[in-house]
Amino acid sequence: MDPANRVRTGITSGPNTSKYVKIVPILPFYRIYFDDGTYFDYDGDPESTRRQIEAIEPADLAGYERFHAAAKAIFDRGFVELGYTYFGTIIDMLKVAPDLIQLDALRPLLSFVKDYFKSPKLQQVFSFEPLLVGGSPLSVPAIYAMIHFVEKTWGIHFAMGGTGELVNGFVRKFEELGGKIQYNSEVAKIDVEGSFFGKKTAKGIELTDKSYHAADLVASNGDYANTYMKLIDAKYRFINQDLKVKLTRQSMSVLVIYFGFKADGLESLDLQHHNIILGPRYEELLKEIFDKKVLSPDFSQYLHIPSLTDPSMAPDGHHAAYTLVPVPNNGSDIDWDVEGPKLTERVLSFLEERGYIPDLKSRLVYQSHITPDYFEGTLNSYLGNAFGVEPVLVQSAFFRPHNRSEDIHNLYLVGANTQPGGGTPSVMMCAKMTAREIAKNFNIAPDVVNGIGVAEPEAAAV
Repeated sequence: MDPANRVRTGITSGPNTSKYVKIVPILPFYRIYFDDGTYFDYDGDPESTRRQIEAIEPADLAGYERFHAAAKAIFDRGFVELGYTYFGTIIDMLKVAPDLIQLDALRPLLSFVKDYFKSPKLQQVFSFEPLLVGGSPLSVPAIYAMIHFVEKTWGIHFAMGGTGELVNGFVRKFEELGGKIQYNSEVAKIDVEGSFFGKKTAKGIELTDKSYHAADLVASNGDYANTYMKLIDAKYRFINQDLKVKLTRQSMSVLVIYFGFKADGLESLDLQHHNIILGPRYEELLKEIFDKKVLSPDFSQYLHIPSLTDPSMAPDGHHAAYTLVPVPNNGSDIDWDVEGPKLTERVLSFLEERGYIPDLKSRLVYQSHITPDYFEGTLNSYLGNAFGVEPVLVQSAFFRPHNRSEDIHNLYLVGANTQPGGGTPSVMMCAKMTAREIAKNFNIAPDVVNGIGVAEPEAAAV
């Protein structure tokens, strides 16, 4: 079955996912809180959506119908037809550019949305989603309007037991296929043979403990900038030189506060599994995070309470949660040792004082946080970005880092930094795209490719 048909039907050629992880639908998809305390429940139900739009701004009902039609057209072309397209050459990009221009899919998303909605609240509802993959609605291309239709078509789901159970499912499947994972093995170097202008070949990887692993190919799931600038000697990089890599715009970062608290039965009346809590400013806040790279006096946040769906995520009588606050990456001069605890205190106080979680501080039983420094120092993410390369137009499709290295013929990249981009669906699609490139380049029959790798040859994954 070709990729387009798989997208249309929602099925794959692999075993049933439920053998590896239990995934359940979430309704509403998100509860979006505005700063005045009102909210919008986005659940994909057309009638519910229309009722809520009418309650906010009746004049925007007609605009929603036009937006819906435009988003569907972008979805049909940009996702169903092109979702698995690998843009390896500029010609690949030029073939589809006229269609995307005709669909008005290349201008900034928020500008696109404003053509359909007058209400600032509805402009936020139908433009915020790229923030979940590290993009600013002011900068990402309007092709991201298709997220609305992707969610509406297949819904939002949760892996019972949390992301760890999803990872465990992948590990189990990978090992069933014969794969082996070596843990606690940080890569120090990708060993390359060749010359600056000539053919270059990855021979294997060296770990920080000085052990060496030979390989027929190397696939890096690490950060794009880190992979090239830290793991590969500059003399082997003709295309991805330091200057090019450093000029690549990185996504924002995040402050994430993990906390556990005693339940009293009240919070579930208002809060949902996924909560988007918007601050008093929208466009100004986005500019401060992405462009000015300053710590703002106000904030927006994504509050996740998985124990509302899966009580096993917390002890009896408790809830497990985290809240994620978009902040500038470390291209700023923010001292997170100082500002991290301060912002954490402000956010927790906000949740309590605004009534989202009454008496939160007295009910806390656990609290910790991570800042951009964690992403940079522990996760080896360049400038502490949280989502990889920023998904702006000039860093999309062919202009995004390539899944097959232009410098080293048997080096491959996979994950949020590469095509098609960030977010779990895109990363899964990226894995298949990269696996197909490997299969094509090593003359492996397409039916051997299974979506998370290929049967041969010997590969080292970074």
